Amino acid sequence: MILPDGYSDIPAGKIAAIVAHLEMTARPPHRNDPPGAWIMRKVDAAPLDWYRDLYRRVGEEWLWFSRARMTDAELAAIIHAPGIEIYALVVGGRDEGLLELDFRHPGQCELVYFGVTAGLIGTGAARFLMNRALERAWSGDVRRVWVHTCTFDHPSAVAFYQRSSFIPFRRQIEVADDPRLDGTLSRDAAKHVPIIE
Repeated sequence: MILPDGYSDIPAGKIAAIVAHLEMTARPPHRNDPPGAWIMRKVDAAPLDWYRDLYRRVGEEWLWFSRARMTDAELAAIIHAPGIEIYALVVGGRDEGLLELDFRHPGQCELVYFGVTAGLIGTGAARFLMNRALERAWSGDVRRVWVHTCTFDHPSAVAFYQRSSFIPFRRQIEVADDPRLDGTLSRDAAKHVPIIE
């Protein structure tokens, strides 16, 4: 459905975001790593408690909620599936960034989740993680790498992805129940997105 021009009401208890889909269809030029003591490690058969903790610490401020609403069985079925790869950005021995790659569709790689914890934003850690993400994404028989972000995310997310050589190709509106109203996320999360009950 295409929304008409002008304003469209969103019911109380819901959130609405504009989602931008971005892609690249060729390996981008190499970008130098910023200075910093980061490493990326692959997490095979990611423990669910570990994944949920890092997902929350990275994404709660940006209203990442879909995985938080899943049962253990639903979450395990996705993150342990063949073709899914989970990585952590490690800083000082602690996992502070999340990268999830999906290779399940032949010739494609989706950056399903990408982000660093709040204290690392602006330090170069995200650039380091993106450099590793693109190295891995383009390491096989891949013709397309894509990602999506939305207006709940960090205000610099789209520009960051474009600097990384992603090109916008689609825009959508996503409407969902506000995860702060059912206890999925803290009511204090994402103060840049008002709660309307």
